[in-house]
Amino acid sequence: MSELKLLGLSGSLRAGSFNTQLMKAAITSFGAAEVEIGDLNLPLYDGDLEAKGIPEAVTKLAAQIAAADAIIVANPEYNKGISGVLKNALDWSSRVPGDAFRGKPTLLIGAAAGRTGGETAYFMTRNCLAQLGAAVLATPAVLVAGAYGEFNEDGTLKSEVYQKSLDGGIAALREVCARG
Repeated sequence: MSELKLLGLSGSLRAGSFNTQLMKAAITSFGAAEVEIGDLNLPLYDGDLEAKGIPEAVTKLAAQIAAADAIIVANPEYNKGISGVLKNALDWSSRVPGDAFRGKPTLLIGAAAGRTGGETAYFMTRNCLAQLGAAVLATPAVLVAGAYGEFNEDGTLKSEVYQKSLDGGIAALREVCARG
């Protein structure tokens, strides 16, 4: 079997994003794969802009999603909800013909400053992904609470508990991919 194509998406654009660090930790845990990181720095969805033609960056993202064997979505929580960056990317991807997310094994993870690790945004994002047809894994939620104190300087997780949770989610994602 050829190497799996893994796509990482982080709903945060901040350079030091905890969700980007968590996404990269998940990619490392996944192991051997052809990895791509999707760029969610897209123009705001606007029907008038769409009427002029779907932006190239959106078309590229949709192609990455469609080509992936598995997707990891790192989901921050902003004001008890899904980040605007991630929601915008999901909205744009739904406008590209082909239903890019349909049936894609997707692991949803998150890190947040609060004590629930972004649980509210997690469930909102699950719902958004379900509407796009993504096969979001029904594993225990991989949510890192108090994210400011949970990452080492190199971006790895400090807590064995969180690493074990992440490894469990990744194992479930690999298992789904192996079943085809």
